[in-house]
Amino acid sequence: MTSFEAAARAWHGNRASGLELGHAARILSRLERDVFPSLGQRDLKDISAGDVLTMLRAVEARGALDVSRRLRQHVSQVYLFAIPQGWATHDPAAGLATLLRPKPRVRHMARVGAGELPALIRAIDAYDGDENPRRRAVTRDALLFTLLTWARTNETRHATWEEFEGLEGPDPIWRVPAQRMKMRREHIVPLSRQVVAMLESVRVYSRGPYVFAGDKPALPISQNTMIYGCYRMGYRGRQTVHGFRGLASTWANEAECYRPDWIEMALAHADRDDVRGAYNSALYLTPRRRMLQAWADHVLGMIVAPQEALVA
Repeated sequence: MTSFEAAARAWHGNRASGLELGHAARILSRLERDVFPSLGQRDLKDISAGDVLTMLRAVEARGALDVSRRLRQHVSQVYLFAIPQGWATHDPAAGLATLLRPKPRVRHMARVGAGELPALIRAIDAYDGDENPRRRAVTRDALLFTLLTWARTNETRHATWEEFEGLEGPDPIWRVPAQRMKMRREHIVPLSRQVVAMLESVRVYSRGPYVFAGDKPALPISQNTMIYGCYRMGYRGRQTVHGFRGLASTWANEAECYRPDWIEMALAHADRDDVRGAYNSALYLTPRRRMLQAWADHVLGMIVAPQEALVA
């Protein structure tokens, strides 16, 4: 008899050296959390397709549809490892993919195409949608900051000065506390040179704890400040603030020199159930810093008008 857990650990150990450390830890964490409790001590030959499906349905019941699909793949891979060694005769997970619940369609936030990005960047830089000079500056800088850091609206709105570290050193970061993050865990954003320079200029008009304060220094800008800024620039229905993240993600993925793990980590997208204790807010910090610096260079390079770029 060979138990599923014994086979799974052997399979994992056989391939772990070829995987990134964090990814290998996530795979084992999924198995330990969801598969081993119900199937771990069972003989591989005694596990039926119905047994595997019951385990997967329990994962689906908590809404972790991505995890359920990955687990089916992991179970199948364990069996493909076990069969040639005589531990099992068939793969009970092989035909289950079509029985799993499909992922809901993602509703993408409106964003312009790549060809329109230069015009958008120049519109933000020249923002004049408010008669009050301070409000104009706050809206413009909050929009650019959000675009350059891949942050969500509320992460930018509630950013406080105490969250920024090393602004005068070689490795500045923005440490966003867990309670403000969608996934309820700390997120570290490596800062580009341009963002650090922007923060220095923002200090001129920032009068309280918030980097982007509203009319009252003790309060952040409102929930609608940035989206209304997009409307005033003529982008209603064409570009949302959340859509900035889509622009950045598309650029990074199309560049083909940035790993998907880096991009997902920069977007703070990783599934909380998926990473569990293996999550590390500083993961991939060095390559993410290079990526966000390249994004800042790309974006802010568009502010220079074509004819000015030729003269330079």
